[in-house]
Amino acid sequence: MENNRNFLIAMALSIAVLVGWQFLVVNPRVAAQREAQQDAGIPAGSQQGSLQAPQTPAGTAQNDTPTPAGPESVVPNGGAAGRAQGREAAVAARPNVAIDTPTISGSINLKGARLDDLRLKNYHETVDDASPTIVLLSPDDALDAENKPIGYFAEFGYTGQNVGALPDANTTWQVAGNSTLRPDAPVTLTYTNDRGITFNRTISIDRDYMFEIKDEVRNGGTAAVSVQPYGIVKRFSKPAVASAWVVFEGLLGVFGDEGLEESTYSSIEKAGTTKPPKSSSGWLGIADKYWAAAIVPEPGRGFQPGFQYSAANRPSYQSAYVADPLNVAAGASATVSQRLFAGPKVVELLKKYEEQQAIPHFSQLIDWGYFFFITRPMFTAIDWLFKFTGNFGAAILIVTVVLKLFFFPLANKSYKSMAKMKEMQPKITELRERYADDKMKQQQEMMALYKEQKINPAAGCWPMLVQIPVFFALYKVLYVTIEMRHAPFFGWIQDLAAPDPTSLFNLFGLLPYSVPHALMIGVWPLVMGVTMFVQMRLNPTPPDPTQKMIFTYMPLVFTFMLAAFPAGLVIYWAWNNTLSITQQSIIMKRNGVKIELFDNIRDLFRGKKKEA
Repeated sequence: MENNRNFLIAMALSIAVLVGWQFLVVNPRVAAQREAQQDAGIPAGSQQGSLQAPQTPAGTAQNDTPTPAGPESVVPNGGAAGRAQGREAAVAARPNVAIDTPTISGSINLKGARLDDLRLKNYHETVDDASPTIVLLSPDDALDAENKPIGYFAEFGYTGQNVGALPDANTTWQVAGNSTLRPDAPVTLTYTNDRGITFNRTISIDRDYMFEIKDEVRNGGTAAVSVQPYGIVKRFSKPAVASAWVVFEGLLGVFGDEGLEESTYSSIEKAGTTKPPKSSSGWLGIADKYWAAAIVPEPGRGFQPGFQYSAANRPSYQSAYVADPLNVAAGASATVSQRLFAGPKVVELLKKYEEQQAIPHFSQLIDWGYFFFITRPMFTAIDWLFKFTGNFGAAILIVTVVLKLFFFPLANKSYKSMAKMKEMQPKITELRERYADDKMKQQQEMMALYKEQKINPAAGCWPMLVQIPVFFALYKVLYVTIEMRHAPFFGWIQDLAAPDPTSLFNLFGLLPYSVPHALMIGVWPLVMGVTMFVQMRLNPTPPDPTQKMIFTYMPLVFTFMLAAFPAGLVIYWAWNNTLSITQQSIIMKRNGVKIELFDNIRDLFRGKKKEA
């Protein structure tokens, strides 16, 4: 019995350590990081640096087309930024072509043909639909309200030698025809350089978030030319609240058979440049918790990808690639097609692109974690039930019931063993008293009793062991999937991915003042704490004073700790506790064991009164 309790305490304390890490370490770290990022804001009106000219790789003759030793060798690093200014002013200051689709609004910057102005129509900053829509991409010289650089854009261009000025960040394109990009109305841009090379770029978009950039290169000169397409996704700031300890945020890509390659913001800052292997299929980009911008090079054309961090002028992060040369004979033309995804990481949408457009492992933009074999099926089940219930919270409750049914044989055996243990409690107490001075003999006699009664002293720990991976899988689902973002439950819970917004310390909003974050103990954390307390009081009170103290205060500690966790996770835990209490009570009753819940609670308070 003592080994059983020690093991149970060890598992409970393990959970407490992990939960405490969120409450005591991560939350203060996030707050400090946010303050540091605000202090590092660039003052309005400061110069933002200039475009660096493409470099010729070492060992390459001036008259030859450069071999892509790495994108950092030939892709422009930096931006043709003007004077830093607010985002809306930066957008209005340059020539552009409007974008208007069911899901996106924004514009294409005709200088560089950059995609640097995108808002997501279906996603808002808060649960209030009247709040501003999410800004994904912004001009390179844009600042936010706190004067922090927020430039974030995608650019496609060319590099080469002895072919005149090629399209890059400084190229001003001309609009040919339609002036607003819609799903049924592509936009065509054109540019002709001083060598007679004409670039006709057709930009189209589907009804979701995938752009196609198709270039026709016409050689009007008298000699063959060779140019290399490149693509960049670049940003000048990290996410407002970096959360890489739970979900990956940073630079990533899939390259052929090499699988997923990732560089967090911190790791690329240390490395400076990371050069994945050359490939002829795949994608690369930058991913945040909920959003991503990823470029997809033309399938079948070899390309050299690279991740890069630059601290010069403005800190910047970029995922870029340089493709194999495009050779165009005099008087001939050639085409190259590239794609850009810029939008939310919706599971079904990414899976559709992966299958229908043959983008390898595109759904890995979502970080399912090391336990993806648990996390992803759990999301699939919750999402499937959501289609029937219309409420993700209700779907979580149903999944909890299904999991209880699935693990019923194991839990049933466990609770039966616990019931027998409780039935044997008088004999165990007698053995403890008889062999109080001989611990080894005491253990031998207790093990003999367990064997005789066919009791497994560790069986009572299995329900908690089973709950641990489910707990963390659900936490991951709630934290990383955009489907859970701003998903309401019932009543005051309007976002299952956010903590319960109420607090006991202002009577759940009845008193007109706010409380510190550490005291935001809402209704659902209290319900969870009560159900945890009741569940623990179904079992005999440990005789050891230390164990008794741990079991007494553990529900209170967990109530404070889980208050900072997503409300959906707290609702799951409270509901799971309730089902466990019901199941355990029924099994105890069937085995003729008295349910001493009220006796244990009475003894708890009597003990406190005696101690006082």
